[in-house]
Amino acid sequence: MNPLGPVLIVLLIPIAAIGLLLYTDTGIEPTLFTATVKTFVALFAIAGILSYGASRLAARSEG
Repeated sequence: MNPLGPVLIVLLIPIAAIGLLLYTDTGIEPTLFTATVKTFVALFAIAGILSYGASRLAARSEG
């Protein structure tokens, strides 16, 4: 299993709570919620790419 899996699950809990708060609060602009979701998706993609690259480098150095 990818080591980012459990870390992602732990990070999703507070991020989901913050997202729910931003989505249900009437004083928050909807664009702020959208920007939060886009930022999380971008950071998750970058983390996935880095994790994949690190695993490929580790596999190449082993054998």
